[in-house]
Amino acid sequence: MNFEHLIQINDPENPLVDTLNRDQLWQGLLHRVENPVPFLPGLEACTILERQGNELLRELDFGAAVIQDRVTLAEAHWVRFDILPSEAHAGGSLTITIEEPEPFFLFLRFAYQTTLANNPNSEDRTYIEYVKSAYHQSDVDCVRIIRTLAAGGNPQ
Repeated sequence: MNFEHLIQINDPENPLVDTLNRDQLWQGLLHRVENPVPFLPGLEACTILERQGNELLRELDFGAAVIQDRVTLAEAHWVRFDILPSEAHAGGSLTITIEEPEPFFLFLRFAYQTTLANNPNSEDRTYIEYVKSAYHQSDVDCVRIIRTLAAGGNPQ
């Protein structure tokens, strides 16, 4: 299944929404790379096993399951999380891209690639829609946490 969506970060027409700049957004994404615990419900610990250039290999401990992912960074542009296939997880990827079609009109594009079938006639259609909804909610929470970090708060 491939699934992607945009979340608008700045809304010049809504003065109640704090404006973030590209650097604040990027710092928030880096925080998600270095300390994903506040971003991933159920995650108990994250260990960085290897750093090499713009890539990291991490071990994510969810208690009942431990998975590894490889994180690739393109400075101030995008971050990609590739889950390595294992007995605990079939693998997949998430790419989060900062988009700025006009100055200060920032968006985050979340693009998922999973092993779930994407057949609209599949018996798993309801499950797939549930997964998409869960991904979307997780991404809304990600932006909320980035806003908390940018405001100098503690996301936990």
